[in-house]
Amino acid sequence: IIVVVNVASRCGFTKQYDDLQNLWSNYKDYNLVVIGVPSNNFKQEPGSNKDIQNFCETNFNINFPMTEKLNVIGNNAHPFFKWAKDNHGKSAVPKWNFHKIIIGKDGKVADTFSSITRPSSKKFIDFIESEIKK
Repeated sequence: IIVVVNVASRCGFTKQYDDLQNLWSNYKDYNLVVIGVPSNNFKQEPGSNKDIQNFCETNFNINFPMTEKLNVIGNNAHPFFKWAKDNHGKSAVPKWNFHKIIIGKDGKVADTFSSITRPSSKKFIDFIESEIKK
């Protein structure tokens, strides 16, 4: 199971980094991977890849995988985000930072969660646990 999240250092949802780290720590032994995808598409991640890494390590002790800074929307979106849209519809397109795309064991988009759904919420954890049990 892969949880792909577009992230940003200067967003009101940045505190979700703690939740994502906890998700990774609690479920990685169940073959769950969290991947952070820094993006400046919403003008809240202006730093370099090194700046982002330092911010995440210093402020949130992040050790889950992070990509380089990428586009997650529009014509220049990374192919993963274009694939997610093509295969799951508009709900897979991030409308803001900390949008979550869950890839199930079958390699398809299992569900998406908006920025306002915390990775520590009962709704989110229940979904992850149901995917693990499949």
